[in-house]
Amino acid sequence: MAFVDEITISAKAGNGGNGVVRWLHLKGKEHGGPAGGDGGRGGDVIVRAVHDLNVLYRYRGAPQFKAEKGGDGSSKEMYGKAGKSAIIDVPIGSKITIEETGEEFELLAEGEEVIVLEGGRGGYGNVRFKSSTNQYPVEAVDGRKGKEGTLHIEIQLIADVGIVGLPNAGKSSLLNILTSARSKVGAYPFTTLEPSLGVFHTYILADIPGLIEGASEGKGLGHKFLRHIRRTKVILHCISAEEEEPSRIYEKVRNELIKYDKSLGEKSEIIFLTKKDTVDEQTFLERKKELEAFGEVVPFSILDDELVKNGGDALTAFLRKHG
Repeated sequence: MAFVDEITISAKAGNGGNGVVRWLHLKGKEHGGPAGGDGGRGGDVIVRAVHDLNVLYRYRGAPQFKAEKGGDGSSKEMYGKAGKSAIIDVPIGSKITIEETGEEFELLAEGEEVIVLEGGRGGYGNVRFKSSTNQYPVEAVDGRKGKEGTLHIEIQLIADVGIVGLPNAGKSSLLNILTSARSKVGAYPFTTLEPSLGVFHTYILADIPGLIEGASEGKGLGHKFLRHIRRTKVILHCISAEEEEPSRIYEKVRNELIKYDKSLGEKSEIIFLTKKDTVDEQTFLERKKELEAFGEVVPFSILDDELVKNGGDALTAFLRKHG
C-alpha cells in the first residue's frame, strides 16, 4: 500500500430540511390552525483524527463527501430529523485547509474532531408565522444550503525524534536496529520515499527521507519531506563517517531545516556519526572531534553490537533530558 501524506477532496454539508404548511385537523373543524413543523438541520462535515497513517490512501479517487440533508417538517408541529454528518478520518497530526476560504484546522490528538463545514439550518413551518393578525398563515421557508468546499489535507507527523541527514547517511539502518521498523535500506539516493516510524522504548522515532541542498525551496522532494520534521521534539542528525568534511554536511542539513522553518533551529539536537566500520580509528576520531563543536556526538555502526547498545543508551539519556 502506497503512503499518501496529502490529498485534496471535495465535501458538502447537508442542506437544512424544509419547513412545511400543515393544518391542525380537529373534529368538525378541518382547519384548526397552523401545525406545520420546522425542517431539521443538515448534517455537518466533520474531520476526526485517528491513529492510522494510511487512512488517506482510502480516499484516492473518492467521490465527494456529502452529509445528509435534514428532514422536512411534518404536521402537528413536528420538526424534521437532523441529517447525518459526514465524518472524514485523518491521521493524527494532519492539517486541513479549506481552499476557498483559507481556513486552517490542525488535529493533534486521537479522537479530536472539528466541524469544517456546517450543515444548513432547517426552514420554518407555517406555525412560526401565526400572529394576531394572521391566524392561518400559508407561509413556510425552505432550509438553508449546507456549506461546501475543497479540503486540502496534509499529514505533519508527530514524533519525539526526527532523524535527518543526506541520502545514504544510515538513517533507515539506525531506525531499523533501534526499533521494530522495517524501513528500506540501500546504497542509493532516496531509498526512503516516505517517512518511516518506529518505537524506541516509549519514544516515537521518524526517519525523514534524505535531504538535498535546496530542499527548503522545494528541490527534490523538499517540502514534501520537510514538513514532517516540524513537530518533532528532538532532531537526530545522521552523518556518515565516510564524509571527508562532516561539519560541512551538518551545516548544510541544518541550514535547509532553518530556511524552511526558523523554529527548527531551536530544537534540541544530537549527532550520530554512523558507519564507523568504514574508516580507520584515527580518521573516525578526527571527524568526531570536528563535529563535537556542534554538540553531543555518538559513534555508531549497525555492525557493532556494543556501539548499537551504547548508541541506544546515549539516545535514551538525551531524550530523558531534552524530550
